[in-house]
Amino acid sequence: MKKKIKVTQENSGKRLDRFLCELFTDFSRSHIQNLIEKGQATCNGAVVKTGYKIKDGDEIAIEILPPEPLQAQPQQIDFDIVYQDDDLIVVNKPQGLVVHPCQSKKDGTLVNGLLAKISNLSGINGILRPGIVHRLDKDTAGLMLVAKNDFAHNALAQMIKDKEVKRKYLALLDGVVWDDSGKIQTFLARDKKDRKKYAVSQQGKEAISLFEVKHRYQTATLVEFCLITGRTHQIRVHSAYMGHPVVGDKVYGKADKSLNGQLLFSYSLEFKHPKTGKVLKFELPLPDYFENYIKKLKDYQL
Repeated sequence: MKKKIKVTQENSGKRLDRFLCELFTDFSRSHIQNLIEKGQATCNGAVVKTGYKIKDGDEIAIEILPPEPLQAQPQQIDFDIVYQDDDLIVVNKPQGLVVHPCQSKKDGTLVNGLLAKISNLSGINGILRPGIVHRLDKDTAGLMLVAKNDFAHNALAQMIKDKEVKRKYLALLDGVVWDDSGKIQTFLARDKKDRKKYAVSQQGKEAISLFEVKHRYQTATLVEFCLITGRTHQIRVHSAYMGHPVVGDKVYGKADKSLNGQLLFSYSLEFKHPKTGKVLKFELPLPDYFENYIKKLKDYQL
């Protein structure tokens, strides 16, 4: 479907992505931004940035392609559903489980498992990511939100964007972190040398993490992170930027042969229900592999 829109004076000065979100309410902001970045939404025949400020008289052309045939198939995948109602699901994603299919991992993902357990999921993020509002890295375990309909998906995505969803993580960092608490505020972009990694860069998107030391050991520190923004690999990059990469992070730190991935766990999730407005809060204890690793450490002593 192709559609052309003429910008009027009343909308002049708005960001292109925000303007299109107001017109196409069934699409999430991230989906609209993706269309712009792919050149499927242009202004005066030219590809522009998502933050382009539209002007009176601008002609916007947007192409919405028909959905691709369903590729993600239901599979029996082991994960726990912590909470479920008619609008959303809170899951506990295990370490090692990829969230959605991609070129390198076409099945055996959380999405495949969701399709086997749940009959209805939001379709906003497409056929390979139904219901997925936000992600966790493959080797990061813990709480994740999933939407069961488009209304909930749009509302939850906007709440995350507006920083109304409180997400807290526990991470074991390499070495002793001396500051009891702090704020890390940088810009993150893809690493120019390795496209699979992210790095601190002035050309990137703003990333803000708050941290608080929970316990110091002789060789490591247990730290709580609260995400203000939710950039890809944010905590892992920020930890390495501090000089204390997450223990077991083979990408930004060093691998640990006794672990299957980094010791980073999404343990707390708090938000208002998109329909009822009721505050929902979930917390999980550390998984056994994380707890067992900590038990072997000795407390830090002056």
